[in-house]
Amino acid sequence: MTRVKVCGITNLDDARLCVDAGADALGFIFVEKTPRFVTPEQVAPIVRWLPPFVTPVGVFWDHPSGHVKAVAEACRLRALQFHGDEPPEELAGYGLPVIKTIKIPPMSTIGGLPEYRIGGFIDAVKYRAVASALLLDTATRWSEGEAREPIAWKRIAMMGGRHDARVSLILSGGLNPDNVAEAISIVHPWAVDVNSGVEARPGKKDADKVRRFMQQVRAAA
Repeated sequence: MTRVKVCGITNLDDARLCVDAGADALGFIFVEKTPRFVTPEQVAPIVRWLPPFVTPVGVFWDHPSGHVKAVAEACRLRALQFHGDEPPEELAGYGLPVIKTIKIPPMSTIGGLPEYRIGGFIDAVKYRAVASALLLDTATRWSEGEAREPIAWKRIAMMGGRHDARVSLILSGGLNPDNVAEAISIVHPWAVDVNSGVEARPGKKDADKVRRFMQQVRAAA
């Protein structure tokens, strides 16, 4: 069964919606000056409400380790996701499962070849020893809040999907209710991560999109 993380949660109503729909994890973005930025004061009450088997994940981007630890403790986070340029040696010692985002070019740049780079795939290898999971996302910026193009699913299928015992793969980047089933059928990831693909607007989830997304994941698993 493919697991689902719904990221960019900013309020309790959206958390309830996603949990009721069957989400396995919720992501809280502690990255300042982004549309879905939340504070520990906002997140802590939501985490206290969560059922025991729904994982709260904190998303950070090149933050000092002391800041990450303080937020994790204040919110009782149970996993940490790092989206910046954090080197592998900085991701050890948190005492929580670590998810490292690996940025992959979107489909159009892969197909066009000139902008294609293999750097993302090389990065994935060096983080295997310190990360519990690798989250494969598009290199396109998400700080403005708009929807993004999917990454090259067929290329990342070569990385092993859920069957790689060394690390779990989480597929992200441009997923929505209309394409997630196809993505799962190609990549066979351990989990999928969705944010703008189930939103009414940045920071606010759309109930119909969330439910349809979950239905499509279940149908593909």
